[in-house]
Amino acid sequence: MNRKFISHSNFILRKVLNSKENLDIIQNFIEAILKIEIETIELNPYLETMEKYLPREENFGIADVRIKLKNTQELNIGIQFIDGYYIENKILLYYAQIHTNQLKYDRPKKLAKTITINILDFEYFGLPDYHQKKYIETKVNSIKKGEKFEIHTIELPKFKYIKSIPISKEEEWMIYLTGDKSELVKEVEKRNPKIRKLNNLLQEYWEKETMQ
Repeated sequence: MNRKFISHSNFILRKVLNSKENLDIIQNFIEAILKIEIETIELNPYLETMEKYLPREENFGIADVRIKLKNTQELNIGIQFIDGYYIENKILLYYAQIHTNQLKYDRPKKLAKTITINILDFEYFGLPDYHQKKYIETKVNSIKKGEKFEIHTIELPKFKYIKSIPISKEEEWMIYLTGDKSELVKEVEKRNPKIRKLNNLLQEYWEKETMQ
């Protein structure tokens, strides 16, 4: 895994990304992973509010955003890194948190479908694909009839890039997050300005941490 993310990954990326100026990075990542086109994106102020009360080690995700697609559909999206304990519980509890957090925006919003992206730095599920999409049936009244929980899990160690195939947007992010091959990482930083921007922000963050 890219060494810039090893220590307190959620905390670091939350500090770096949760601002209006860096929503373009979050948008680029979401579009690559979910294969969608985002019209607008908005931060939920919940994470910033909670950060004032919770300790550094508290694990409550990287980003919580509301997006509108080109077809006008609105979605709640949550992104988090998960460590090696109580995996299923953390996935489901995080989903519930992101779904209920939509009630905490500055202005009232209609309840919308929630999707979470869970990133693991280890192998956990017994399937070969590194990116899995799971649906869970629900009868909760706040969910529209017939709608299912949509949960994405990404197991970074399972990702293998095949050189003969052109790099996709999702693969660009996987190469950067795994950080296994420096030449490929440098290539995707050149190809994707949002990845390059994130890398620079993380570099600045760690330089400040070292100075302190």
